[in-house]
This record gives sequence, structure tokens and C-alpha cells, in this order.
Amino acid sequence: MKDKLFLLFFLMASLYVSAQLPPAVKTTNTPIRSSALTQKYLSPIRVVWTSDKNGERIKNLESILKSGNGQADLNQGKYLTLTSDSASLPGIILDFGCEIQGGIEIVTTINNSNPAGRVRIRFGESVGETMSNIGENGATNDHAMRDFVVTLPWLGRLEIGETGFRFVRIDLVDPNTSLEIKEINAIFRYRDIPYLGSFTCNDERLNKIWMTGAYTVHLNMQNYLWDGIKRDRLVWLGDMHPEVMTINTVFGNNEVVPKSLDLARDLTPLPHWMNGISSYSLWWILIQRDWYYYQGNLEYLKEQQDYLTGLLHHLATKIDDEGKEILDGNRFLDWPSSENPAAIHAGLQSLMVMAFEAGNELLTILGDKTNAEFCKQTALQLRKHIPEINDSKQAAALLALAKLIPPERANTEVLAQNGVHGMSTFYGYYMLNARAEAGDY
Repeated sequence: MKDKLFLLFFLMASLYVSAQLPPAVKTTNTPIRSSALTQKYLSPIRVVWTSDKNGERIKNLESILKSGNGQADLNQGKYLTLTSDSASLPGIILDFGCEIQGGIEIVTTINNSNPAGRVRIRFGESVGETMSNIGENGATNDHAMRDFVVTLPWLGRLEIGETGFRFVRIDLVDPNTSLEIKEINAIFRYRDIPYLGSFTCNDERLNKIWMTGAYTVHLNMQNYLWDGIKRDRLVWLGDMHPEVMTINTVFGNNEVVPKSLDLARDLTPLPHWMNGISSYSLWWILIQRDWYYYQGNLEYLKEQQDYLTGLLHHLATKIDDEGKEILDGNRFLDWPSSENPAAIHAGLQSLMVMAFEAGNELLTILGDKTNAEFCKQTALQLRKHIPEINDSKQAAALLALAKLIPPERANTEVLAQNGVHGMSTFYGYYMLNARAEAGDY
């Protein structure tokens, strides 16, 4: 009996210990965060290009396409070998089959010098990008580094890179060098979540466009919700709205949205504007409204009440006696409209109307009748001033969605003119919504 009790105690203690941090970490350091991301390793599916047409400088090229285990070992084998001389620096381009967010893993062998040597790595969404130098054809190292030189270890493994790519070019840097590589794998970092929403029609091209849009947002659902895996990787509140609407309809409830909204709130004490842009604080309100309507998390909404109320009262100080917005800070809608002040005013006026009406809805839900009525009256004051469209599809779309002008007028005069000319990646969503409001599908 004692033996059985001891065994039971031992098993329970083992389960408890296994759920804790390793003792050294527990006693010496406190983790600052964890990650909900999944990391998987992908073998290349093909070699797109090599600099060596005669097979003299690049040997055993096919070996790099074999699936590996990511572990350096002492085995001898036929592995990829790059050899340079004083005149020739060999290079290859690998294709990993699809656009991913992450980096690459390189595993070297025992047959190398110590260190193994230097390679230049160029990530690209296209083969052309991997062939471009910084400053050519739009290739940059502005945010997500995609072009750099690293030293590989002798008989070891290196993980490097944090960007969006499908193709990778690897070149030897130094002359008169030989480098043997066991494996080159892509490191795919993403949230392992199901696609709950779907779209299918009889036009396969449209189906692929829809999936590309959904997958693009999926790649941007990293530790926070980014607006681009190759851009500055910030939480931009304006650009976040169409992303959140995609998440609502494709992925459902996901912690990356409230986590990113809360980050923006906590980084922006009032009376400052989110991202330094007054319209982006307006978008925060609109996202909160739409997130609540899709997900119905009242407890989360309650956590926003104090900031939401304070922001709305601050916004009300940016309206003149005639109901015209006089927002300060960076007055911005999107880049194509950034040099059209009249269009920006029309857009900001519309966003102010929508934000105060959203504030009225949210504060009514929260049971704050006084501030809900304040938002209602402020929205009515704003409606006294109706800006001109100024031949801007951005302005026309927002004026229509705010119901400051009839959607049919916005569509006939501006939105339906000249096809896609004047549309933009950010505001295209609202232009299409406004056209739908006019019955033009």
C-alpha cells in the first residue's frame, strides 16, 4: 500500500513539475511574454536559378531539396557545395512554394572551415526581388531586413531573417572559399487557426483573389496585428479596420485584435492621437463598435469605457460653432489623398460623424445614457456642415457611408467614374462599400 501511495505521489509531483518553468529560468529570470505563434520548417520545392551553368562551382544541388531534420551531425554525405575562386562567387535561388512570414534555417557540415564562411542572403516575394540590390526596383532594407551578409558556423545551425518571402537567393561572399550545406529550410511563423468563413463562386479567379486577401491578413496576425509583413510592422489603427473586418468574417474571435487595440490605447494617453494621426483615433472607435457587434464581448467593451468616453469628449473640442471639424495633429486619410486638403476635410468630417454615432451606440449598450445623448447631439451638430466631394473617391466614399450625401450621388459623380483610377489599397474597401450602398455591385 505504501509503495502505491508513493508511486501516486511521485506521478502527481512529476506532472506538477513538468508544467512549471525550468528551475534555472524560474530562479534567475522572469519571462516577459509568450507567443501564440506556430513555427514550422519548409523544405524548398525547387531550385529556380544558379549562377553556375557548368556544374563546376555548385555541386550536389539536388540534395538541398530533400527534407531534413534541422540537426547538424558528423555524417559524411553528398551535400550542397558552393566553391568560389578569385573571379566567380556562386549563388542559387530557392523557391519555397508560397508566400510566408519568417526566415530561414541553414545547417552546415563538418567539412567546413571554422567559421564556415560568409553568405549574402536576399529574400524576395518574387525572383526579381532576390536579384535586385537595395535601391533597385523598389528593393529596400527599410523595415523587414531582406538583404544582408551573415557568417555561417562550422558544423552548426543558424536561424536568420524576419520578413515576407517566397524565394531566397544565397551567394558566397568571399573568393577562394568552399562551403558545404546540409539543409536550407524556410521558417514559417503563423497563427495556427481555422478559416471559419469562406467564399466560393463560379469564377476561379475571384476565388483566388478572396483567398489571397484572407491569407494576407492571416500572415499579418503575428504577435500584434500588422499592416504588412515587409513594412514597419507597427499597429496602424486606420489600416487595422479593414483587417479586423476580414478577421471578423474569416477567422472569428482572435486575441490579436483586442491585444492590438489595447496596445494603441495604452501607448496613447489622452489628449494624444493614436499613431500621431487624428483620424486613427476615430478608427479606434469604429473598430471597437464593429468588434463588439461581431464578437459580443461586453466585458471587453466595459474595459474601454473610460478611454472611449474621454476620447469622445476630447474630439468634441475639435468642432467649430458651424459643425465643422477642426482636428489637429496629422490630418490624414490615406497616401493617395494626402495632397488634397479639401478631400481630407471631407473625409475627416465624415469619420467624425460616424465616430460619434458609434459612440452613441456603444455608450447606450454600456448604460451611460448621459454620454450617449452627448454623442447623439454632437453627431447632429456635425451634420450641419456638408463638405464638397472635391473629385475624390476617398471623400465620396466616406461622405456616402456617413450619409452626409446620398450614396447614389457619390457613385454617379465620382465612384463609378474611370474604373479603378483613384482607388487605393486602404480606402478601396470603403469605395466598394459606398458603391454597394448605391446598389452598384
